[in-house]
Amino acid sequence: MTEKNIYNFEVENSKGEKIILKQYEGKVLLIVNTASECGFTPQLKDLEELRKDFDGEKFEILAFPSNDFGQQEPLNDEAIGKFCAINYHTHFPIFKKMRVRGEYASPLFKFLAEKKLNGNINSSPRWNFHKYIVNQQGEVVDYFYSFTKPNSTKVKKKIQKLLGSIKK
Repeated sequence: MTEKNIYNFEVENSKGEKIILKQYEGKVLLIVNTASECGFTPQLKDLEELRKDFDGEKFEILAFPSNDFGQQEPLNDEAIGKFCAINYHTHFPIFKKMRVRGEYASPLFKFLAEKKLNGNINSSPRWNFHKYIVNQQGEVVDYFYSFTKPNSTKVKKKIQKLLGSIKK
């Protein structure tokens, strides 16, 4: 891949349907690896609050469950979606469970993590709820470690800057 954006990547939603990330072109994205049995799992609520804060803006959250860290995602894809909806009232896309680190990482997460591929940052997920910020051109421009809450001022300001909007 010669372009340094996410738009040529194909992923699967939780129903196994192919999704080409080009459909998110023109939007700021927060891409996060999730798990249902992690100490950071309550961040699903924070992610939903963030989604609501930017509702109506060109912003999307894309969640990719992973079992890579401490086997903390034992659920299957359908159960993950139900868990998130029932316990955290999520309304953002939750994709098919995938590998997010190491040699077996999905092509998308290899791209997100490696500067030689994405052109901007080196940051492999160290645990669940690692967050990547993608600008409206599909370029990876920043990341936040698991301990940074999705609805923190730091994350919101980055999204606002990319959207060109100021919110209170």
